[in-house]
Amino acid sequence: MAAAAAAAVGGPQPPQPELPAPGLALDKAATAAHLKAALSRPDNRAGAEELQALLERVLSAERPLAAAADGEEAAAAGGGGGPGAAEEEALEWCKCLLAGGGGYDEFCAAVRAYDPAALCGLVWTANFVAYRCRTCGISPCMSLCAECFHQGDHTGHDFNMFRSQAGGACDCGDSNVMRESGFCKRHQIKSSSNIPCVPKDLLMMSEFVLPRFIFCLIQYLREGYNEPAADVPSEKDLNKVLQLLEPQISFLEDLTKMGGAMRSVLTQVLTNQQNYKDLTSGLGENACAKKSHEKYLIALKSSGLTYPEDKLVYGLQEPSAGTSTLAVQGFAGATGTLGQLDSSDEEDQDGSQGLGKRKRVKLSSSTKDQSIMDVLKHKSFLEELLFWTIKYEFPQKMVTFLLNMLPDQEYKVAFTKTFVQHYAFIMKTLKKSHESDTMSNRIVHISVQLFSNEELARQVTEECQLLDIMVTVLLYMMESCLIKSELQDEENSLHVVVNCGEALLKNNTYWPLVSDFINILSHQSVAKRFLEDHGLLVTWMNFVSFFQGMNLNKRELNEHVEFESQTYYAAFAAELEACAQPMWGLLSHCKVRETQEYTRNVVRYCLEALQDWFDAINFVDEPAPNQVTFHLPLHRYYAMFLSKAVKCQELDLDSVLPDQEMLMKLMIHPLQIQASLAEIHSNMWVRNGLQIKGQAMTYVQSHFCNSMIDPDIYLLQVCASRLDPDYFISSVFERFKVVDLLTMASQHQNTVLDAEHERSMLEGALTFLVILLSLRLHLGMSDDEILRAEMVAQLCMNDRTHSSLLDLIHHIPENPNPKSGIIPGSYSFESVLSAVADFKAPVFEPGGSMQQGMYTPKAEVWDQEFDPVMVILRTVYRRDVQSAMDRYTAFLKQSGKFPGNPWPPYKKRTTLHPSYKGLMRLLHCKTLHIVLFTLLYKILMDHQNLSEHVLCMVLYLIELGLENSAEEESDEEASVCGPERCHDSWFPGSNLVSNMRHFINYVRVRVPETAPEVKRDSPASTSSDSLSSLHSSRRPKVLQRENSGTAQVFSLVAERRKKFQEIINRSSSEANQVVRPKTSNKWSAPGSAPQLTTAILEIKESILSLLIKLHHKLSGKQNSYYPPWLDDIEILIQPEIPKYNHGDGITAVERILLKAALQSRMNKRIIEEICRKVTPPVPPKKITAAEKKTLDKEERRQKARERQQKLLAEFASRQKSFMETAMDVDSPENDIPMEIATAEPQVSEAVYDCVICGQSGPSSEDRPTGLVVLLQASSVLGQCRDNIEPKKLPITEEEQIYPWDTCAAVHDVRLSLLQRYFKDSSCLLAVSIGWEGGVYVQTCGHTLHIDCHKSYMESLRNDQVLQGFSVDKGEFTCPLCRQFANSVLPCYPGSNVESNLWQRPSNKSIQDLIKEVEELQGRPGAFPSETNLSKEMESVMKDIKNTTQKKYRDYSKTPGSPDNDFLFMYSVARTNLELELIHRGGNLCSGGASTAGKRSCLNQLFHVLALHMRLYSIDSEYNPWRKLTQLVEEMNSQQGNEEQQPEVPILYHDVTSLLLIQILMMPQPLRKDHFTCIVKVLFTLLYTQALVALSVKCNEEDRLAWKHTGALKKNACDAEKSYEVLLSFVISELSKGKLYHEEGTQECAMVSPIAWSPESMEKYLQDFCLPFLRITSLLQHHLFGEDLPSCQEEEEFSVLSSCLGLLPTFYQTEHPFISASCLDWPVPAFDIISQWCFEINSFTERHAEQGKALLIQESRWKLPHLLQLPENYNTIFQYYHRKTCSVCTKVPKDPAVCLVCGTFVCLKGLCCKQQSYCECVLHSQNCGAGTGIFLLINASVIIIIRGHRFCLWGSVYLDAHGEEDRDLRRGKPLYICKERYKVLEQQWISHTFDHINKRWGPHYNGL
Repeated sequence: MAAAAAAAVGGPQPPQPELPAPGLALDKAATAAHLKAALSRPDNRAGAEELQALLERVLSAERPLAAAADGEEAAAAGGGGGPGAAEEEALEWCKCLLAGGGGYDEFCAAVRAYDPAALCGLVWTANFVAYRCRTCGISPCMSLCAECFHQGDHTGHDFNMFRSQAGGACDCGDSNVMRESGFCKRHQIKSSSNIPCVPKDLLMMSEFVLPRFIFCLIQYLREGYNEPAADVPSEKDLNKVLQLLEPQISFLEDLTKMGGAMRSVLTQVLTNQQNYKDLTSGLGENACAKKSHEKYLIALKSSGLTYPEDKLVYGLQEPSAGTSTLAVQGFAGATGTLGQLDSSDEEDQDGSQGLGKRKRVKLSSSTKDQSIMDVLKHKSFLEELLFWTIKYEFPQKMVTFLLNMLPDQEYKVAFTKTFVQHYAFIMKTLKKSHESDTMSNRIVHISVQLFSNEELARQVTEECQLLDIMVTVLLYMMESCLIKSELQDEENSLHVVVNCGEALLKNNTYWPLVSDFINILSHQSVAKRFLEDHGLLVTWMNFVSFFQGMNLNKRELNEHVEFESQTYYAAFAAELEACAQPMWGLLSHCKVRETQEYTRNVVRYCLEALQDWFDAINFVDEPAPNQVTFHLPLHRYYAMFLSKAVKCQELDLDSVLPDQEMLMKLMIHPLQIQASLAEIHSNMWVRNGLQIKGQAMTYVQSHFCNSMIDPDIYLLQVCASRLDPDYFISSVFERFKVVDLLTMASQHQNTVLDAEHERSMLEGALTFLVILLSLRLHLGMSDDEILRAEMVAQLCMNDRTHSSLLDLIHHIPENPNPKSGIIPGSYSFESVLSAVADFKAPVFEPGGSMQQGMYTPKAEVWDQEFDPVMVILRTVYRRDVQSAMDRYTAFLKQSGKFPGNPWPPYKKRTTLHPSYKGLMRLLHCKTLHIVLFTLLYKILMDHQNLSEHVLCMVLYLIELGLENSAEEESDEEASVCGPERCHDSWFPGSNLVSNMRHFINYVRVRVPETAPEVKRDSPASTSSDSLSSLHSSRRPKVLQRENSGTAQVFSLVAERRKKFQEIINRSSSEANQVVRPKTSNKWSAPGSAPQLTTAILEIKESILSLLIKLHHKLSGKQNSYYPPWLDDIEILIQPEIPKYNHGDGITAVERILLKAALQSRMNKRIIEEICRKVTPPVPPKKITAAEKKTLDKEERRQKARERQQKLLAEFASRQKSFMETAMDVDSPENDIPMEIATAEPQVSEAVYDCVICGQSGPSSEDRPTGLVVLLQASSVLGQCRDNIEPKKLPITEEEQIYPWDTCAAVHDVRLSLLQRYFKDSSCLLAVSIGWEGGVYVQTCGHTLHIDCHKSYMESLRNDQVLQGFSVDKGEFTCPLCRQFANSVLPCYPGSNVESNLWQRPSNKSIQDLIKEVEELQGRPGAFPSETNLSKEMESVMKDIKNTTQKKYRDYSKTPGSPDNDFLFMYSVARTNLELELIHRGGNLCSGGASTAGKRSCLNQLFHVLALHMRLYSIDSEYNPWRKLTQLVEEMNSQQGNEEQQPEVPILYHDVTSLLLIQILMMPQPLRKDHFTCIVKVLFTLLYTQALVALSVKCNEEDRLAWKHTGALKKNACDAEKSYEVLLSFVISELSKGKLYHEEGTQECAMVSPIAWSPESMEKYLQDFCLPFLRITSLLQHHLFGEDLPSCQEEEEFSVLSSCLGLLPTFYQTEHPFISASCLDWPVPAFDIISQWCFEINSFTERHAEQGKALLIQESRWKLPHLLQLPENYNTIFQYYHRKTCSVCTKVPKDPAVCLVCGTFVCLKGLCCKQQSYCECVLHSQNCGAGTGIFLLINASVIIIIRGHRFCLWGSVYLDAHGEEDRDLRRGKPLYICKERYKVLEQQWISHTFDHINKRWGPHYNGL
C-alpha cells in the first residue's frame, strides 16, 4: 500500500486536468467519499492523481487561490496576520479526507478501537506530578503517571511522588524499564491476538494525505526561520511562527493519541525516505518548492553543517566557513595530538580570543571519513522535523508530538538514531541559546525516554557510535572555554584547564549532555563497550584532565582580595557532575573478578594522563608555595579504581601501582590539600575572603566527600603504605610547616609560619596522621560497616531527621542520574538505622517551635561505637566536633560512667586488608618516634603552643602503634642496611614497643650563641632547670645518644631529601637528565638567621618515663601512677577492661601503659622500676613578667564576669517582680480583702508602671496610662455550628460545605427577618452583631504612659530597620515583652476602694432599685471636658471601629445612623465576653481566673464603651427597661398606627444584648446592687422566652395537658415560681393568637418525638438560660473582680445563679433544683407575661410562620472547629491539585484551600484578582475578617494571612518519620499529625497567631 502511495506521489506529475472550481465548494464530505471510493479500486492511479491535485491546492505553501490574507507569507515577512482562514480551511479538508467522507469524531473512535494499548506512554511537561517506585523500577529513571500508579499495586513499596523538572513520560507497560508486577490494570500485557486486524480501507486516506500535510508543515518551518542577527535575540520571530503553527502541530498530536494503528501509519510516513526525496528535493519545476529548499540549505549552512551531496549543485565547494572540521582518524591508537586550529565561530562571538593561544585537541579516526561534528544529511521527514525542532530551540508542542509517538517500537528506534545523528548540532544550539535552562529541560525530556532503555541504548551504541559521538561532543563543548593553567610553573605550563568563570560552566549548560552520558553508562552492556575501547578511554581521560587543577587559589599575603569570586560553585559542580558521576557509573560495573581487565585499562590510561599532566605543569618534586586547587579528578579516578580493584576484583595492588617516583609525585597534591585545609582553618587564608572557607567546607560536605576527600585520603594511604615511612612522615610535617616546632629546645624560630598559627597547624598535622592511620573506609570495611560508621558519626554530632540522614549519608553514589531526583533508598539503610538509633517522636510545646521526628544514638552506640576520627573527617563546621563531644560527655555523666570532662575515646578498628599492611609501618618508624618523644617532652616541660588536643593526638598515635605492632621486629634489627644507621643517635630499632623503653640521656640541639646553655659546662647536671630558659634553634635538630662519640645532626628535611634522592636513583636510569631545582629555599625567610651553635641537653627520659610523669602532672599528685597488675594479675590475661574505655587523659595514659606492659615483659619491668624510684618533684614554674601580666588579666576578667552576673541577676529579679505587678493591674480589686468595705475608707488609687520610662503612678486625666492592646477583627464566633459532628474538608465533587448552619449565618437571617417587619431602630437594639468581623481586644498586660507611647512610635517610624509590622498602621511591639500590638487602651482613673464601696450590699427593695436604674439611665451622659484622657478614649474608639470592615459595622437601613454605632459598641463587649467563654471551653465549670483572665482588659474596655454609649440616650419611650418593669395601661395603643412599622416585641429581644445595653447605659463605675437588679429583671424575660420556645416545640396534646395541670396550681402561694403554672399561663395567653395554628403537615417535622418528662423540661429550660448566665457571670467577674466558683457540669446552673444573686439566700438545696426558683418578678408575673404575649399575638395575626421562627432560638452553639482533615495527605492532593479554578477554569499554579470553610482558592492567581486583591487575601477578609488559614496543596504547608501580613505556619502532615515535607520535595506519603492540628486550631481560636509565629512579612495583597 505504501509503495502504491509513493508511486502515486511519485516524481514530477504530468499536469492534471484541474477539478472544476465549484468542486472545491462542493461538500467536502462528498469529495472525500468520492476520492476514497476511487482509491479503493484495484487500479487507483486516477484517484491518486486527483487527490494529489486537491492536496496541492489545499495545502500549497503559496496558495494563490486562497483569497484569505496569507497568514503564512505575512509571518515570513515578519508581519503577523492571525492564522488565516486558509489554514483552518486546510485543516478541515485534511480531517474530512482522513475520515473518507464520514464524520471525523466517528473516524477517531473507529481507529481507537484497534489500539493494542500495551504501553501507556503518556507524555507530560514540567511541573507535572508523577510517581517513581524504586521497588518496581529496573531503570532508575522510571516514572509513572498518577493514574497508572494508583491503578497498580504498590503497597509497602519504596515509592515517592515528584514534580517533574524537565517533563517525562509514563513507563507503565514497558518491561525494559520496569517490572511487570508494577504494571497497572490497564497495561498488564494484552496478547496481540485479541486485537482485530485493522481494516485496509480505514487508514487508506491517511497514508495519502499525511505525507503532504507533514511536508506542508516543514515548508512552513523553513519559510519562517530567519537566521538571527548576531546581536538581536530572535526568539520573538520564532515564537510567532510557532504560534501560527499551533493548530497544525496540535492536529498531529491528536493523531498520535488515536492509538497504535494511527501511530504506525505516522511512523511509515515519517521514516519513508522515498516520500521525503520526492517531495523535498526541490528539483521539480515548482518554484515554491525550490525556494523552500534553498531556505533549508541556508539554514543548514548557517548552522555550520554541510549537506554532503548538494555541494556540486549549489557550488558550495567547501564545508561551511568557521567550523573546525575535526579531522578524524581511527580512535584506536589515537594519542590526542595537540595542534593549533582556528577557533570556531562560537568563540568569535564570545570575544574570548584574548585568553592566550587556545590549544585544541584533534581527535582522529580513520573509520569515519567525515567528522561527527559537521555533517548532517536528512533522508526522511523525521530527520528534518527534528532538525527544525532543534533550530527552533525545542518548542514544547513539537517535543510532545515527537515523544507521543514513542510507544511505536519502529519509530522509537528510528527516532533514537535520528537524535544521535543530530547530537552535535544539539550541543551547538544549546551553547548559543539564550534560554539554555528551558532548552536543557526539553533535551533531557527527550533523551531520558530514549537512553533509559538498555536494549535501545545498546543498539544505538553498536550501530551509530553513540559513545564516540557523546564523548567527542562533550570534549568539543568544553574546548570552547579552556585557559592556560597557572598551577606550579606559571610561565612554562602547557596544561590547559576549563575556565570556571565562563557561562558554560557557571550556568551548568553542559548538564543535559553529561546527564545523558551518565544515563547510558548505567547500562552494563554500554559501559562494557566503553571500558573495552582504549581510544575512548584515552579521549575521556583527556576530557577529565581539563578539570584537573581548575579554579586555582593563590594565597593573598598582603591585602584582602577586592573581589571574591564565586567560581568555586561552578568548579565543584563540574567535577561532581562531569567527572565523578560518570566515574561512579563506570565503577558500578566493575564489581566482580571477571571485570579486572577494565580496571587495568582505566588505571593504565589514568596514569598516562597523570604523567602527561605532571610533565605539562613542569612538576619536579616540590609543590609551588601558597597555592592550592581542590580539583584533582585524575587522582580520584585512579584512587577509586584502585580501591575497587582490591575490594571487589581481587587484583594484586602492586600490579596496578606505578614506580616509587610516580607515587611520590602522586601524593604531593592531595597532601597539599590536607595541609591547606589546616591553613584555612587556622585563618591563614583570611585575606582570600569567605569563599576559600566555602571551598574547604564543600570539599568535605556530605554530597562531595565520597568523590573528593575520601579518594584523596585513600590515595595518600596507598602512597604511605608503599613509600619509605620516614620520608612520608617528614613530608607531612614539612607540608604542614611545623618542622621547626619539633625541637627539644624551649623556644625556636619558625621561618615559614607565624607563631599564632603554629599550634593549630601542629594539631592539624597530628589529626591528619590519626585520620590517615585509623580510617578504614577503603581499606577493608564492608559496605554495611561503612554505612554504619557514617550514620553513627552523623548522629553523634546532632540528632537528625530521617531525610537529613538520607541526604547526609549520600551512599557511595551509584546513582546514575542526579537530576532524576533519586535517593538511593536501601534496605540496609533502614536496618542499620534501627540498630544504631532510637526514634524520638515530635513533641509539642504549645507556642513553641514545631518539632520534627528525630533519631538519636542508642546508649550502646555512645558506649562502644562513637568514633571521634570519623566525626572530625565528616564535619563541615568545627563546632560540630564540639557538639559531638558535649553530647558524649552528657551521656557519660548521665549513665554514671565518667563524671569529668572526657577525652575522645579510642576506638578499635576493623582489620586492615592485607594489601595495605604497609601503612602501619608509619607507626613504627624512627622519625615518628622522635616526633612523639619530642612532643611528650615539650608538653611535660610546659613549652608554649602545645594544647591538650596535641597531647590527645600524640597518645592516640602511640596507642595505634601499640595496637598494630609486629612481634617479630626484634630479629630483623640486625639486618638493617648501613645508610639507615643515622637514626641510632636516637632509637635502636623501629619498633615502637621496644623504642618506648629506650632511654635518651643527652640531646644535642643547635641554639643561638646568645643562649644560656652555651656558657655552661656540658653535660649540664640540672638539665630540667636550664630548659625553660633555653633559646631556640633554627630548622635542624641535633640529637645525640650518650654512648655515641660524635653527636649526629638529625634533620627531618635533610632526611627526606636523602630518601627522595635514593628513590629517584633507584627507580630510573634517566635520573641524570632530570635537573633537580634548588631544594627548599622557597620556604626559608630572607631574614638573617642568628649564628647557631650546639648545646647538649641532659634528658634521661624514655617514652615510658615521660608517660608516667605526665600521669603525675595530669592528676596533680606525686606518684599517682601505680601499675594495676601488681594488685591484680588477672588484668594481664584479659586486658579488655571497660573501666578504661571512657575517661580523660589520665585514663588514656593508664590504658597505654597497660598495653605497653602487655606487649613486652621488658616494658612491664621498666614501668615497675620507674614507679619504684621516688619521682623527683617537678620544679615549680617560674612565672615571667609577661605570664604574670596574662594571669592578672585573667583574674580581672573573672572579677568583671562575676560583677556582670550579679547585675544581671538583680535586673532579672526586678523585671520579674515588675511583671507580676503589671499582670495584676487589670483587676486591682483582687488584692484587697473585702473587709475594707466596712472599715474607714482609705483612698488608694490603682498604680501603674510605665514600661518605657519606668515610672510608677496612677492614671490621671492629663497624663493617662494605657494598656498595650492588640485589636483584631475576628469571625471565630461566627464559625460555631449547632451540630456535634465537625465538618470534613470536601475531597470529592459530592461533598460540599454550606454555611447555613453557622452561628453567623443564623444571626444574619434573624436580623434581616426582624428588619423586614419591625422598625429599624428597634431591631438594632434587639440583637448583637460581631459574630463575623467582631473586634477582639487582647493585651499582654503591660502598661505605658500614652505620651511615652507616642514618642516610642515616633522612634519606630524613623527606624529604618525592616520590621515585620507596619508602624504607619499604628503597629508596634510591646517594649517589654515584644508582643505584637496596635493600640493603647486608656486606664480609667479611679481608686480601688471606691469600687469596693459600690459593692456594699444594700437592703433596698427591688422596686426602689428599678427606679434608681431608670433614673440613672435617663441622665444624659455628657462627654467629659477636653482632657488628654478623653482624647485618648476617642482615638481608641476610632481604632476599634477601623479594626473591622465597614460591612461588619453597618447593618442599619439608613446608613450612618447613630443606632448603628450604638449596636456596634455593645456588640464589641459581647464579642469579647463570648470569645473569653470559648477560651474557657464553652462553660465556666473550671471557675477561677482563666489564663485569659489574668491578662484581661475588659474592665478598661467597658469604661471606654460606656463613655461613648452614654452619648446616645435612648428615648425613654422606647427604653426596653420600661417594658420589662412596668405594665402599660392601654394595650391597644400600638394597633393605632398601622402604617408605621411596630417595635420589636420584647420576647424577640436577645436578652444578653439587653443586659449589655442596660449596663453600658449606666454611669460607671456601676454599683453591685444595680447590677444584680438588672440581672434579676432580665432573667424573668429570659425564663418567659424559654417557656414560649418550649410551648412552640411540643405538640398539641402536650400543650393541652400542661395548660390543664398548670391551671390547677395557679392559686398556690409560689405560683409565680412554678414553671408548670407559668407554662400553662403562657400557652393559654398565646392560644388567643394564631401562633399555634396551622399545625399542617410540615409542622410535624419540627415536633420532637420524645415525650416531655418534668426532668427533660427542666433540663431544656436550664440549657436555654445557661448561655446568658455564663456571660453575666463573666461580666460580674470583670466588673467587680469576684472569683468564679468551680463546679461540676450538672450543677453549673445552680452555682452560677447563686453567684449572681438570683437564688434567695434561704434556698435549701436538698430536693432537686428547679430553675424557676430563681425568678424574682418586679411586677405581678401573670400581668406582665400577658402583656408580652399580646405583642406576639398581634404580630402572628399576620405572619404566623415568621412569628414562630423568631421564637425558637438556637442557644446551644458548639465550640468552633477547623475542618476535619483526612488521615492521608494524598487524598487531599489528588482531588485538589487537578481541580480547576472556578473563574478561569484552568488548573491554578498554586491551589490552596481554606481550612475554616473549605473554599478552594488560587494563591497568587491573577485570574481571580479583584481590584488589586488576590483571591487568598480577599477570602481571608470575607471568611475570617482578615484572618485566613490556607492549606497550600502543592506544598503541604499552611499559610496564615493576618491583615496585611502573612506567615508560613508549617505543616500538619508528617511522614512516617515524623517530619514535614515542605513543597512535597521528597514525595513520601504524609499522614495527619493530630497534635499539630490541635495547636493550629488553638492558635486560631485564641487569636494568638501574631504572638506565637515569629516570621511575618507583608503580602501586598498578592497572595
